Amino acid sequence: MFNTARKALFAALLAGMAGPVFAADFIEPPVVEQAPPPVAYEQPADFGGWYIRGDIDYHWSKFGGADYTTYNAAPPQIPGSFDSGSLKSAFSAGAGVGYQINQYFRTDLTADWMSSSDFRGSTSGFCGAPPVACTSSDTSSYSAMLLLANAYIDIGKWHGVTPYVGAGIGGAWVKWDTLHNTDLDGEFEHRGGKNWRFAYALMAGASYCLTDRVKLDLGYRYSHINGGKMFEYASDSNVGPGYDKGIDVHEVRGGLRYQFGRSDCAPAPEPYVPEPEPVYTK
Repeated sequence: MFNTARKALFAALLAGMAGPVFAADFIEPPVVEQAPPPVAYEQPADFGGWYIRGDIDYHWSKFGGADYTTYNAAPPQIPGSFDSGSLKSAFSAGAGVGYQINQYFRTDLTADWMSSSDFRGSTSGFCGAPPVACTSSDTSSYSAMLLLANAYIDIGKWHGVTPYVGAGIGGAWVKWDTLHNTDLDGEFEHRGGKNWRFAYALMAGASYCLTDRVKLDLGYRYSHINGGKMFEYASDSNVGPGYDKGIDVHEVRGGLRYQFGRSDCAPAPEPYVPEPEPVYTK
């Protein structure tokens, strides 16, 4: 009887100890919440600022014609025009200061000195006594200082190359040298005219990043200079003054731009990644 009671007590103790163990096997593990991935914040691109530029070019000028007056002893006076006229190509150099407003828009002020471009033309008239029809040859040259306020659209950047288009408006100080007129009556000289004139320009080109602040700029510019006085009246020939009808200038340009502010040639800033939030378990 006592053996049976001891066995029953021992079995009860084993059952009491095994119960919590089996119960623990069925408890679910605590849930661990995963922290969200850190968000990368792009720093804003602070493009823009002042820049300076220097350019050289090779240009071709197209003469638009010219009118003049031949004075007789009594009216009427005889108006005349050049039968032909051409200008040789020449070099020029310039500089400017500008401001890059953003990655796509900039403005600048430029000054370009156009070196002397030789002129050769011809006129028709009457020579000798009694007068007979004759043709004269005329030679001179012109130079100009072109001042422009310009605006450009930078279209975009591909592999360091940025195409652009632009336009400018301003004025030109034009200086004609002495006009030499030669015909059957001899050689006559007319003092060249010099004056300020209205001018405008259209341009297109592309820039290339040489460093994080320096760009190489290659392009084409078309400039139109309004007409003005070409030469003065000469008493020995009773001819003048003469007024040209304007000059068209086609330029192939090359230069450098130095950006004081942050250029789009500079490497992009590293994105900001915040520290991950700590993970807590329940």
